[in-house]
Amino acid sequence: MADHSTTSHGAPAGSHDGHADEHHGIAHTASVKVLLGTWGALMVLTVLTVLATRIDLGTNTNLALAMLVAVIKASLVCVFFMHLKYDKLFHTVVLVGGILAAALFVGYTLLDSNQYQ
Repeated sequence: MADHSTTSHGAPAGSHDGHADEHHGIAHTASVKVLLGTWGALMVLTVLTVLATRIDLGTNTNLALAMLVAVIKASLVCVFFMHLKYDKLFHTVVLVGGILAAALFVGYTLLDSNQYQ
């Protein structure tokens, strides 16, 4: 019978390599100033959204403004609260780009829906 006492890379079957025992903790922490600043920006944008609904700028303009504010708020949450700022730039660009694309498609769909009512 074959001897199965070693793994494919030659280490004894019962041993652990050095990487298995490493614990990856939090690599960074966001300062309270950054978190409060982000929260403040989200609150200001929320107030802006509420105020924009009370002013009649036209259906299309109100919708565009609401979508713009929603995209900015979603981007702030992802970049700061989900710590994408501290991750690779590529991940941030992909996520924010996806949010912008989704907002663009939803916005144009909603703008076009008036013709069918």
